[in-house]
Amino acid sequence: MTSETLQPSSEFDFESHQRAAVEQYQQVRPLYVSFAEAVRGVLVEALRSRQLKVASVEARAKALESFQAKARSPAEGDPNRPKYADPVTEITDLAAARVITFFLKDAEHVDRLIREEFHVLERTDKAALLLQEDRLGYQSVHYIVELRPNRTSLPEYSRYSGLKAEIQLRTVLQHAWAEIEHDIQYKSVETIPAEIRRRFTALAGLLEIADREFQAVQAEDERLRQQARRSVAQGRLEEVEITGDALKAYLDKKLGPDGRMTAASYEWTAKMLRRLGFVNFGQIEAAIGRYDHDGVSRTVHGARQGQLTRFEDMILAAMGPGFIDRHEWAQEGWWRTWKQSLLERMRSKGIPIGSYAPDAISERENSENAHG
Repeated sequence: MTSETLQPSSEFDFESHQRAAVEQYQQVRPLYVSFAEAVRGVLVEALRSRQLKVASVEARAKALESFQAKARSPAEGDPNRPKYADPVTEITDLAAARVITFFLKDAEHVDRLIREEFHVLERTDKAALLLQEDRLGYQSVHYIVELRPNRTSLPEYSRYSGLKAEIQLRTVLQHAWAEIEHDIQYKSVETIPAEIRRRFTALAGLLEIADREFQAVQAEDERLRQQARRSVAQGRLEEVEITGDALKAYLDKKLGPDGRMTAASYEWTAKMLRRLGFVNFGQIEAAIGRYDHDGVSRTVHGARQGQLTRFEDMILAAMGPGFIDRHEWAQEGWWRTWKQSLLERMRSKGIPIGSYAPDAISERENSENAHG
C-alpha cells in the first residue's frame, strides 16, 4: 500500500483499501496454498518420525472472503484507520495449519516438535490470554512460524523463504469448543446474562476436567499395560487380566513372536477367551501347558501355522467340545463342522482332548477360598 492511502482524512476509504488488498492477495494466494501444504508436510513427517499419534493435521490458505473481511478491519481505538496498513504482509495467517491431539500430554509433545522444526516468531497461549482479557473462548496455543534456513536453502522450499504461517495446537475437546464458539454471540463476560455466564463457566470447567481425565485414563492404561507385561515376563500369570496387549506378551514369550499378527487380531482373540470363560493367564497356562504348540500344529495342519492359529488349536484341544459350544460362532454350521473335524483329527493322531472349563475352575476356587 502507498503512504498516500493512509494519509489522515476525515473519512478513510475502507472499500478502496480492501479492494486493492484483495487484488494483491489473489495474485499471491496460490503461493500460500502451496506453503500451507508444505507446513503440513513438515508437521506430518515430524509426527511420523517421533511416532506421535494425533487426531488430525489440517492446512489451508486463507479464503478470499475471510481475507477481504480482515483487510477491512478498523484499527483498535481509531475506527477511521485500518488495522492493517498492508494486509498481505501484515496478516500472519494467510497460510495456516492446525494440529488436533487426543490428549493434553500429546499437545506438550507437539509443542516441542513445533519449536524444533520451525523458527517460532510468536507463541500465544489463548487460555492465558482469555483469562487476562476476561473473555470467553477456547483453550489452544497459536504460533507464528517461518521455515528454518536449513529448509529454505533447499530448492523445494526456497520460494517460501520469509513467508509466515500460523499453526494452531489444541485437543479434540478444545477443538469442539472452538467449533461451537462460532455460533456464540457473546464474546465478553460483561455482556452475558448471569444465567448464560453460569452455564459457560460450568461448561468450561467440564471440558477442562474431561481433558484431564482422558489424560489420566491414558496414563493409567499405559501403567497397567507395563505392569501386565512385567507380570507375564516374571510368570505371575494369575495376576494378569486378559487383554489384547497382555495376550501378545504372553504368546510372544510362550510361542515365540510373530510379526504378522495385528493388534486387532489379539483384541479379537482376547474377547474370544473371555467369552470362553477365561479371566486370567493362569487359567490359560493351566489349560494348554501340557501341549506342544509346534507338534499340534504340524499334526493337525501338516505345517507350522501362525502364532494365533497354534494358540487356538491348543485351546480347542484343552477344552474339547466345550470350546465349540461356548464360542460366539457356535451356531454357524460350517464353523462347527470345521472345528469338530479338527478335534477328530487330533484324536486320531493321539493328541489328548480335554474338557477344561475355566469358569468352573474359578467357581471351585472361590468356593474353596470362602470355606477356608
